[in-house]
Amino acid sequence: MTYTFLQHYWWFIVSLLGALLVFLLFVQGANSMIRSLGWTDEGRRLVINSTGRKWEFTFTTLVTFGGAFFASFPLFYSTSFGGAYWLWMIILFTFVLQAVSYEFQHKLGNFLGPRPFQFFLVLNGLVGPLLLGGAVATFFEGSNFIVDKTTMTSPLLAEGSGEAISRWANASHGLDALLNPWVLVFGLAVVFLARTLGTLYVMNNVADEDIRSRGSVRLVGTSVPFVLLFVAYLIHLLLKDGYAYTADGTIVVEPMKYLHNLLDMPVVLIFLVSGIIFVLWGIVRNALQGNNDGIWLTGCGTVLTVLCLLLCAGWNMTAYYPSTADLQSSLTIANSSSSEFTLRTMFWVSLLVPFVLAYIVYCWRAIDKKQLDKDELQSDHAY
Repeated sequence: MTYTFLQHYWWFIVSLLGALLVFLLFVQGANSMIRSLGWTDEGRRLVINSTGRKWEFTFTTLVTFGGAFFASFPLFYSTSFGGAYWLWMIILFTFVLQAVSYEFQHKLGNFLGPRPFQFFLVLNGLVGPLLLGGAVATFFEGSNFIVDKTTMTSPLLAEGSGEAISRWANASHGLDALLNPWVLVFGLAVVFLARTLGTLYVMNNVADEDIRSRGSVRLVGTSVPFVLLFVAYLIHLLLKDGYAYTADGTIVVEPMKYLHNLLDMPVVLIFLVSGIIFVLWGIVRNALQGNNDGIWLTGCGTVLTVLCLLLCAGWNMTAYYPSTADLQSSLTIANSSSSEFTLRTMFWVSLLVPFVLAYIVYCWRAIDKKQLDKDELQSDHAY
């Protein structure tokens, strides 16, 4: 296990966590459609209780994704999470609102009633995927930061002057990314993907014909914008200039870098095409063939597609976090990773991941052993 192998291995792990997170955003997607899927109060409660069974998985994956980045690529963590903190704080705040809303909307003594908390669920369902998608888009579009590694040896740093190795180049602290139209296109694509996944999941999980019939109609309204936005961004990505780095670490602009990455990594290209086919296949199964199991095909396709996109962002000598303020400040898996000792130690710990995934699958199957119906709304554990 060379240092280079470990850097690539941990970028794969981080990318896989990011892909799983995007799939689990079906919770946010379904919550953003509480009123359109559940026309009555009882229908809305069915949708909320369906996603309420899974929201912890999404939140835990988000935290694990951030933790893995911190441990394996700490310079990205300090640059993005520390510099673009307004973007990340808004994301985390909406997820906290989500957790509170689930627990308190029908609690005894809630004088506000369920509607304000349902509004918070819808807010998280729209804002969370939009900003998370925007954050992922910055891996390709770049962010406005500057890295100065000489501050690590500065005596002023030791005296607590407030100097830092990386800083944001403007006062927006991450929100400026939303001014890039392509960041918004990708963010909106993630929003509509989450809504599509949410519709597919509720149709599979809730045994209610009214919700399923409404879901069939809503599925068309969410999947068509998603496909159009995603195809537009994918074409833009394959044709745009990318950022590569040379053997000595110099960052250079390379025309059509991401297209070259796919051609240089044919296995990644095959999985990307397969993922896109699975996503479309699952949608078609539900929308046109009357099946309710499209969530699994579309979900697997989502994980494959996002995984391949993130691998294209970091593998094959690519700068995965370009700087629009200073090109040479761009981050790569070579200049932003932890030490070889840290990555090697974490490698052995990561061998426990399959056991954790097996436990998650076991819990998931136990939770969804029986489809949700109206009778369950009378139980003590209903949201």
